[in-house]
Amino acid sequence: MVNQTLNRAAPLPRRKRSHSFTTESRPGFLVYGILLAFFLGSTYPLWYSMVIGSSDSGVFASARPPLLPGGHFWSNVAEVFNTVDFWAALGNSLVVSSVITLSVVSFSTLAGYAFAKLRFRGREGLLVFVIATLAVPTQLGIIPLFMMMKEFGWTGSLGAIMIPTLVTAFGVFFMRQYLVDNIPDELIEAARVDGASMIGTFWHVGVPAARPAMAILSLFTFMTAWTDYLWPMLVAPQTPTLQVALSQLQSARYVDYTIVMAGALMATIPLLVLFVVAGKQLVSGIMTGAVKG
Repeated sequence: MVNQTLNRAAPLPRRKRSHSFTTESRPGFLVYGILLAFFLGSTYPLWYSMVIGSSDSGVFASARPPLLPGGHFWSNVAEVFNTVDFWAALGNSLVVSSVITLSVVSFSTLAGYAFAKLRFRGREGLLVFVIATLAVPTQLGIIPLFMMMKEFGWTGSLGAIMIPTLVTAFGVFFMRQYLVDNIPDELIEAARVDGASMIGTFWHVGVPAARPAMAILSLFTFMTAWTDYLWPMLVAPQTPTLQVALSQLQSARYVDYTIVMAGALMATIPLLVLFVVAGKQLVSGIMTGAVKG
């Protein structure tokens, strides 16, 4: 009787699966429209540089500005090569930006790991001092730094450009904030119990955890060093970086802005290639920080 009753019992209703993203929660046309507007606004300067850099000098005399690239880009690029030593300046910029990026990422990761996970006397006060230096304008240190470079006899060399920026307070603070929450203290203690040294723990535990932040810091540091103009122009005009060399395109009495735009576009291409190559690491680092934050 009991079995017949159980067999006649209605089946239990299945539990509905809960979906975190429903049709109503998906972004609509307004969101995509705003994103498209931001995208067009961000890419328009680059597009207009391409339009002007591929036109002739008579484009500024026309009543209507052009909206599509012209056919004079390669002739304008050839004029850039004839006016400045483009390849030498490109090599100088690559050396300076690569060395600065490697140094900043290495020292900032070491210092950030120390501030985040090591216990030593004066740690908090030293960290406050490092953060306080961010409030000092860069322009205030140009004259003392130039006097130091001149006293050392380094003016006119690439070393004078690189040495003052081998480590930055922002890099140290950025890495410290990332590592303080992304490396469990128990993992470090387990590595030390297993016999790992302090450097070994940093290399096998700290560096793998810091790779997304290191990728982001590398991109920002390389871009900042690549586009820097004031300090290289002051301390080493004899061995110019790319930005300093391209400024010679405006030194004449008559400035052909089609040539200037073509040179600026050529100087932007390496950054675009870098972002395309390293964009995956950049997005991965941002998403990792967003999920764990």
